[in-house]
Amino acid sequence: MKHYKIALIKGDGIGPEVIDEAVKVLDSVAAFAGFHFEYEEALMGGIAYDITGDPLPKETIEIALKSDAVLFGAIGGEKWDKLERELRPESGLLRFRKELGVYANLRPATVYDELVNASSLKPSVVSGVDLVVVRELIGGLYFGEPKGRTDDKGWNTMVYTRSEIKRIAHKAFEIAMTRKKIVCSVDKANVLEVSQLWREVVIEVSSEYPEVELSHMYVDNAAMQLIRNPKQFDVMLTGNIFGDILSDESSMLSGSIGLLPSASIGSKIGVYEPIHGSAPDIAGQGIANPIATIASASMMLRYALGEAKAADKIDASIKRTLKEGYRTHDLAQFDAKEVCSTSEMGSIIANYVSK
Repeated sequence: MKHYKIALIKGDGIGPEVIDEAVKVLDSVAAFAGFHFEYEEALMGGIAYDITGDPLPKETIEIALKSDAVLFGAIGGEKWDKLERELRPESGLLRFRKELGVYANLRPATVYDELVNASSLKPSVVSGVDLVVVRELIGGLYFGEPKGRTDDKGWNTMVYTRSEIKRIAHKAFEIAMTRKKIVCSVDKANVLEVSQLWREVVIEVSSEYPEVELSHMYVDNAAMQLIRNPKQFDVMLTGNIFGDILSDESSMLSGSIGLLPSASIGSKIGVYEPIHGSAPDIAGQGIANPIATIASASMMLRYALGEAKAADKIDASIKRTLKEGYRTHDLAQFDAKEVCSTSEMGSIIANYVSK
């Protein structure tokens, strides 16, 4: 029997609730497919600061690096917003990504047929949307030097090296080869030197993938086109801050941020997490949507463990659950047969996985 070690970082707010449901589904698919998971919990975020004084304890990195993959919930909340920047949960997450070398953030945005009316856009615009944002994750504006501030001035630097651009571009083209073979590279090359280098390197890399159609789009136009005609996109390749913004925008095409997963992968180990935050305002109420985290667990099976059939089983179970009218509270107004709690939704999906 195959054996996989998974690091669980539940985090803050609704993080523990949604991770618990993902584990429930993973255990179900493991029993069905004939392999075994060993879980080890680790701390990160506000809870880590409260217990250890550090939002990213050294032990967490050690646990992650000796695992086959990391399944992560969410961190942060107003409780920790007044801490010094380096002690805030978000700083711990940035350090975590850097330490693990997860340079590629994959954020799919898929509109389920059963929820086409949940989007704020017309069904004719979003029906059939299936795209993925490939975001560079450990470079760019969030990590560039110099940075600083005075009472009257603050500054950050957007920096990318040729090697950083090449590796994320290769990842985007590799993913495109498994999809529709279309890449749209998003930059701001009309005004930013760093984007001019970005475009130049992406064009160079594209020569190694002659089957893939490459186009370029300025980020402001890309933001508009995601609303105007999202079906034109398949793989969107972009830098850290542009990808942060565009992937959140694309997530709302589906109608709920509680539906969409993400994968952060690199040379060492992958981190799989829902794109939503910790939502402390609804924590502990049993109303959070666990589907994004369950779908993230599916991505973990597919990309980290090579268990594509098990991933397909989870994806099909999510679709079946939605098709049969089960909804969490965020989607209750959209053709709900039954409104479920967080735990009930996890159990329904886990049950379908086992069949």
